[in-house]
Amino acid sequence: MVDLDTILRLEERAFRGWPALETRDFAGWRQRFAGGYTKRSNSINSLSPESRFDPEIVSDLEAPYLARGQAPIWRLTPLAPSGIAELLEARGYQAIEHSLLQVCPLDSSFAMDAEVQISPHPTPAWIQAFCTYSPVQPRHRETMQRMLAAIAAPAGFALVSSAGRPMAMAIGAVEGDHMGLFDVLVMPEARRRGLARRVTESLYSWAWTHGARFAYLQVVATNVAALPLYAAQGFRTAYAYKYLVPPSP
Repeated sequence: MVDLDTILRLEERAFRGWPALETRDFAGWRQRFAGGYTKRSNSINSLSPESRFDPEIVSDLEAPYLARGQAPIWRLTPLAPSGIAELLEARGYQAIEHSLLQVCPLDSSFAMDAEVQISPHPTPAWIQAFCTYSPVQPRHRETMQRMLAAIAAPAGFALVSSAGRPMAMAIGAVEGDHMGLFDVLVMPEARRRGLARRVTESLYSWAWTHGARFAYLQVVATNVAALPLYAAQGFRTAYAYKYLVPPSP
């Protein structure tokens, strides 16, 4: 576990690396909104263990999501105040998707694969593959494209194709000396060919040329397919977090 200041810096980087379309800071909490597309960009996040929490604040933080017809989703990291999980659970919330934020030092040994194409903007082929295999519901497609366009440069949209068919893809977002790795996808028919390694290490090489010396990613703790690869590349867990979701209507 790293110190809280480092966690906050990593959180801020991750917020910007996968941006919401709207954010509000209230009572030490950050509310993120993106039309319901992805939990991460539609969640309530603490910015300090000293953030105020009580039934009134919880209701105030839930209100704008309910007004938009969205379920309030709380994302609890080590920055969340002690006791908030118990308060939410007493209101019927349940924890899902225990996840890890991991960090890896980069160096010049990561090599660019000639078959991995990296574009500064998502190409039509990249968007079509992402919508198909992520998958993205039709009602979220415009929101998704707006979010991708909001990622600050330099951004890298990596894609591997074979005979015109997408095989693997991922996103890299560089800010200062860190690169965020997002949405690594390998298509079902292309798995167990080492494509996840090739596409991610190409992005590490690309990020190195843009001044990044560390990479970070967020991965579900039960993702037994991805975790061994990330460990072999040098990723180590900096901290864990979880989502709490309300009971179904």
